[in-house]
Amino acid sequence: MKNESNDYVIRVLNSPAEVDCTDWNGLLKLQPEPTPFMRHEYLQALHTSGSATPQTGWTPRFFILELADTMVGACALYLKAHSYGEYVFDQAWANAYQQHGIRYYPKAVIAVPFTPVPGTRLMARNAIEREVLTKGVIEWCQARGLSSLHVLFCGSDDIRSCSKAGMLLRHTVQFHWQNAAPALAASGAAQPGGESSAPAYADFEGFLATLSQEKRKKIRQERRKVADAGVTFRWALGASISDQDWDFFYQCYERTYLEHSNAPYLSRDFFQAMANTMPENWLLFVAQRAGRPIAASLIATITKKTATLEQNGESGSVAIAYGRYWGALERVDCLHFETCYYQPLAWCIAHGYQRFEGGAQGEHKMARALLPIKTSSAHWLTHPAFAEAVGRFLEREGQGIDQYLDDLGQRSPFRIDPGN
Repeated sequence: MKNESNDYVIRVLNSPAEVDCTDWNGLLKLQPEPTPFMRHEYLQALHTSGSATPQTGWTPRFFILELADTMVGACALYLKAHSYGEYVFDQAWANAYQQHGIRYYPKAVIAVPFTPVPGTRLMARNAIEREVLTKGVIEWCQARGLSSLHVLFCGSDDIRSCSKAGMLLRHTVQFHWQNAAPALAASGAAQPGGESSAPAYADFEGFLATLSQEKRKKIRQERRKVADAGVTFRWALGASISDQDWDFFYQCYERTYLEHSNAPYLSRDFFQAMANTMPENWLLFVAQRAGRPIAASLIATITKKTATLEQNGESGSVAIAYGRYWGALERVDCLHFETCYYQPLAWCIAHGYQRFEGGAQGEHKMARALLPIKTSSAHWLTHPAFAEAVGRFLEREGQGIDQYLDDLGQRSPFRIDPGN
């Protein structure tokens, strides 16, 4: 197909407030790997709440690709003066630049601030328009003398477009849970966005029955410790999350950061904006003891249409939950595991959710049947010698990631012998 790129116009806007919300969200719905974190309301809340702004090192530049005055592509780019809140670590690259007297910052990052969730980053109606958008962003970065461009936690279509544009690929590992029998779930969990066609678990006990005896015993022991401590749970979804719930959650969230001597990335105003503009995407678990709340975990949710399922004559949608934030005001043994994993997994099973994504890093999640998957980012560096050096580094690092995944694959938490 001939690419008539001269027919396209790219506009660069300085704030999410300048972007048409309806057009942005309409384009997001067309993407193969949408997440609630790419919604206009989410990105706008990061900005208006003061969480991701030039003052915190995130200067927004929203790219809008238009054809005949219609938005056909878009991405959220940020000029960064540091590498915090990205979860794809390039500080060693920045140090190498500094040691050679070359400026690394500011750099350009296409990402959702503070949100290491894989999904579409370069929104477009088709592959051609995604390639036009990718090329346009690179040319914009070149014209401004930026050191580099980084597209973090890409979707599969993003990876193809970035690779075609000559960007370098980098991989990390996350741990995701599939609501499906393990024999078939393993292949479905190999890449982000893959859904297994195996039957879903009937209940949490049915899920436990698929695990090895050692893992079943450990999970039951951990859950018993929490129950024996007198802790009970309630959950609230969407508009049923009260202002008091949001206040308590933020108290827990803030406490967790302060205990690690860090200020929280997200402000209370950000979560108020979530309650006001996209409450349907949030699920809250609250741990209680002696009639008082003591801990909370906040889960994001989405139901997306899936053409593949529709073609197979199924419901045509996939429901996904994302583990995001947690905190506790009291210490109870194994409370983190119960609040952040077991309660959400039981809820996902009961409500027919196909996948639970556990967030960045955390090999311990594998013992809770969250299996390893490879996530990807794409990188373009202006300096030819550094680009070549980083390319060699990424090749070696990628081999290590593949070996790591192979090693993890030998440590399945699931039963091997059905009688085990």
